[in-house]
Parts: sequence; C-alpha cells; structure tokens
Amino acid sequence: MPSRRFSDYMSEWLYGKEGYYATYKNIGKSGDFYTSVSTSKFFGGTIAKHIISLVDEGFLEKDATICEIGAHHGYFLADVIEFIYTLRPELLESFNFVIIERFEALREFQKNYFAESFGDALKLTHYESLSSLKCKNAFFIANEIFDAFPCELYYKGKSARVEGHEVIFDVDDTWVEQKAKKYHKDRGEIALGYEEFAFEMAHTCDKFEFMSFDYGEMQARPDFSLRVYAKHEVIPFFDENIKTEELFAKSDITYDVTFEHVKDAYEEAGVEFIELKAQMVALVNMGILELLEILKENVKEEIYKQELEKVKILIMPNFLGERFKMIRFRKQ
Repeated sequence: MPSRRFSDYMSEWLYGKEGYYATYKNIGKSGDFYTSVSTSKFFGGTIAKHIISLVDEGFLEKDATICEIGAHHGYFLADVIEFIYTLRPELLESFNFVIIERFEALREFQKNYFAESFGDALKLTHYESLSSLKCKNAFFIANEIFDAFPCELYYKGKSARVEGHEVIFDVDDTWVEQKAKKYHKDRGEIALGYEEFAFEMAHTCDKFEFMSFDYGEMQARPDFSLRVYAKHEVIPFFDENIKTEELFAKSDITYDVTFEHVKDAYEEAGVEFIELKAQMVALVNMGILELLEILKENVKEEIYKQELEKVKILIMPNFLGERFKMIRFRKQ
C-alpha cells in the first residue's frame, strides 16, 4: 500500500469501495455503537415538534423541504415523519421529504424502509449530494455527521501520512498548520471539508435552518481524540495494542468535533450561527418532556415507563445528554 495522507486513509476506511459506510451496518445493540436515533424514537419526535414550531412562527413554509443528510438506515427521518403525522398530519401532504445519500446500497435500503413504513402516503426524494438539491425553504437535519468528515492528524508542526497502517508525522502542510494555530492545537485532528459542505448548503437553499448533533466541544481538545468503535468497545487510535490492519474498514473511526471550526465554516459561507447547546438542554427546550406527557395520557403505564427509560439515555448527563451537542444555523 503506497504512502498517503491520513485524510485519504480515513476516507478509504469509511467511504472506499469496501469502506465501513459503503454498505448497510446495524447500529445499536447488534452493531458497533449506539446513537441517539437508535436509542429512542422521541429523538426524531422532538425534532418533529421543533419543525412544527418553525411553521407556526413563519420561518418554514408549509411546502418546505425537510432534508436529512447522511441518513444511513433512514430511521431518524422516518421517526420525524411519524411524529409530524401524529402532531400535525396535514403537513405530510405539503412537505417535501429528502435524503442526501452518496451510497446506492444505502439509498435502496432507505427506499425499501420508507415503502414498508409509509407506503404511498408520502414521497421521498434522494440526492447523491447537497449540490444536486435546489430549494427555496428547508430544514436540514443531521446526526453525527461532522465527526465522519476525513481529517488530517497534526503533531507539533507536522501532518501525518500513512505507510501500510503506520502513521508518520513528517508532512508540511500550510493549511493544516494555519488551522491548528487558529484553534490553538499543537496536536490533534483537523477536519477537512467543513468549508465546502457549508458553502454547498448555503447555495442549495434560499432560506433554511440546519441542526446537527455531534460529540465534541466548541473549543478544540488539546490532544488526539481519534478512536475506533468495534462491537461497543472504544479503542484509542494510538493505543499501542491496536491492530489497525484488522479494524480497517470493518469498524467505525471517528474523533471529537471542534464546533468552532464548524461555526467558522458556516459564517464564512454567509450563514448565521444560532447556538450550541448540550443535547439534553436542546431536547428539553424543544419539548421532549411535553411529548412524554402526551404519551403518558394515551398509553398504558408499562409502555410509558419503557419509553421514559429510553429518553433518559438521551438527556441524562451521564449518558448521551451532556456528551453530545446540538449546533444550529440559519440562513434567512
């Protein structure tokens, strides 16, 4: 295997022909990791409630595009749709539902899942990239997308290349070095592609809100956060016992998001930064507890308690509530 930049190595790991995300993978108990989507339908339900509030306040039109980016199995958008049907069913007839998905195998899985779930009750449109979509008014949603952008590894002035599966820090890269200095890092991950992604979204739609959930902080970590998830085991990438060649393309690889970098990319594209909040605060503010109250009034106590336990994982600080952040932007 020839020497290559770490970003190319990570891109091949995740998105190559045999890459981790190139084919459908289970997420949750039988997969490599949990997400908020795999934990509770009320994650998508809370986003549905927020979308309806945007219609009520006049930011979203009744014929707006509701778009998930990188949907994997499609469960998130399906949960959003299910709760829109429960809370404001007439919007299903007027909204345009879209998934941005680069992989054909995943598009087919999503189409089949939506057909099984909703039949002909709604229309779902797929695009391979944001640049293919053109709309006037939209709500974009993504879950754990920014930590899946390939990154460069930086250490005291040098960027990394990979020979075989060995990481070597001996590359001079002015752009990476400038980003590292900007975010006060002498080591760590520098994400590639945020600027292009923000620019594409800004030029896809005239007026939109974008909300994303990811693991990270506003300021950069002072160390390496790169890690591999394999069967719910978290393996630091620089662990001396890691068998990278065995994990390559068969497990998920990720890192902590520096949200200041995301914020800067969107502001450079002319999109307004609204807020960064812990997931627990964001979900409570958007009404997840009110949804639970509605559930309590309409189902048996046993079912309510089951859903309540799932929601606790989303919002309790020692689970997903504090570790994950919600970032929100608007173009208007």
